[in-house]
Amino acid sequence: MPELPEVETVRRSLEQVLSGEKIVKVELYYGGIVKTPDPQSFVDILQGKVIQELKRRGKYLIFCLSDNYNLIIHLRMTGQLILCEPGTSIAKHTHIIFHLGNGRELRFVDIRKFGLIYLVPAGEWQEIKGLYTLGPEPLSAEFTFEKLQESIKNKKVKLKTFLLDQRQIAGIGNIYADEIMFTAGINPERTLESLTKNEIEELYQAIQLKLEEGIKYRGTSFSDYVDGLGEKGSYQTRLNVYQRAGEPCKRCGTTLVKKVVSGRGTVFCPKCQL
Repeated sequence: MPELPEVETVRRSLEQVLSGEKIVKVELYYGGIVKTPDPQSFVDILQGKVIQELKRRGKYLIFCLSDNYNLIIHLRMTGQLILCEPGTSIAKHTHIIFHLGNGRELRFVDIRKFGLIYLVPAGEWQEIKGLYTLGPEPLSAEFTFEKLQESIKNKKVKLKTFLLDQRQIAGIGNIYADEIMFTAGINPERTLESLTKNEIEELYQAIQLKLEEGIKYRGTSFSDYVDGLGEKGSYQTRLNVYQRAGEPCKRCGTTLVKKVVSGRGTVFCPKCQL
């Protein structure tokens, strides 16, 4: 699933080329991908709108459109949002084509059809529960050590559970949670109440470091993820633990272990992460 670094990379790859472009036509092949409004209204409202700005909140892409509308897209497991030149062959599992004024096409492709698309008046996100209840952006000024410390205080949940909870911190998924915990040197099964102040400081720094690295290397591509121009990321070559179960730890040589923690496969070093 694309996480914060992947979605931010998609946003950056599309932002300049889409800014100021008009959506002149919308072809909707699978209406089930649109959660609100109804498919016909979705098409009717979008046609003629101008893309003014492209933002990100957590794992959501937010297109700020003319006439005070937001087009909101969550890629989920296998969604791709790709800018194509006119005449490019249409890939299988293409569900929406946004025809732009410059002749290019922005296509939404999703093999598993898990993606979510909403068209709502600007800022009216109340019905989009996953977006409306998001916690702070971990790379923003509002995400301070003190804020993280306060959100952890007296909680008995496991660290892995906390990191994946979008209401606590926006945008972290399984890949970066594992990498963050390894960098911080904390076992994923530790409860929050057991963390010392120094460990929380290490966690805070690791969150920012790993997410910034993920963006720097344009995301992690194992199978479906590509940016808005169809290019893969390279962060998969720099992972310390994710999908490396049974291999030696890059830090100490101990065999990495995989467990199910909080319902998710979790890889960690039993020696480096205490």
